[in-house]
Amino acid sequence: MDERTRPIYRIAAPIKSAAQRFAYAGLVVSAFALMLLAKADAVLLERVRIHVTDAVAPIMDLVSRPVAAVSEIVEQAQMLVELRAENLRLREERVRLVQWQTAALRMQAENADLKRILNFKPGPGAHFVSARVIADTGGAYAQSLILNAGARDGVRKGPAVVTGDGLVGRIAGVGQRSARVLLITDLNSRIPVLLETSATRAILTGDNSDQPRLIHLPPGAVVTPGERVVTSGHGGVLPPRFPVGVVASVSDGGIRVQPFVRRDRLEYVRVVDFGLDGVLDSKPAAMDGANTQRAFP
Repeated sequence: MDERTRPIYRIAAPIKSAAQRFAYAGLVVSAFALMLLAKADAVLLERVRIHVTDAVAPIMDLVSRPVAAVSEIVEQAQMLVELRAENLRLREERVRLVQWQTAALRMQAENADLKRILNFKPGPGAHFVSARVIADTGGAYAQSLILNAGARDGVRKGPAVVTGDGLVGRIAGVGQRSARVLLITDLNSRIPVLLETSATRAILTGDNSDQPRLIHLPPGAVVTPGERVVTSGHGGVLPPRFPVGVVASVSDGGIRVQPFVRRDRLEYVRVVDFGLDGVLDSKPAAMDGANTQRAFP
């Protein structure tokens, strides 16, 4: 150490040590004084706190602005990264869609040529009626729904009732302003179906449980869980290839199918009428007072 600064250090060191000790003691005393003041005069302390807050607020505002700016910059950077990833994903999806569009156009042209060669006659167009479910179960069927559309809306007995997920059931009774849907899980429901993978035909029968059964399978048919089940179109009542569900289990107790449509989430459905009469009477269900009371709540 320099000879000239050594006397100054000898004098300043004790002063610095004493100032540190007194500063700590002063802070402790000030804290106790504030506590006593808060107990003695809370209004005065609140005023002091308000004035201190007002004095410090501009400083806190200046300090918080850079923090907010940095946070905003970080958020924008994250957004740019996410947008870049989304842009790359959309570009890849666009390439795939263009490929599918090319394949679809090629198949459309090929399909048109084959139809001309076979002198194909297309079936009748479908008539759609969208309706809302207004009641659940009751009447002659344990598993059924009531719709707010009837004969005056073009609904008749027999057509399929579907959602975007798959088959719900079919129209079992029609009034002027309402219609009853027999669900595929009802004990009275019998639907000809087809297992897509194995092309096995069967009958889907309900038993009032959440998973209807497959019956009348051909001898030696092999059914695997997870296989999709669709309508076969046999009987001329329901159109073919409507999705129904997947095989949930295969056991000695039978083959169970898990429907695609969940009954507890049904709110709006669509009645799809292809003009198929099949084994059903195509005339609208005539309901007298007794039948109406039996079929509708």
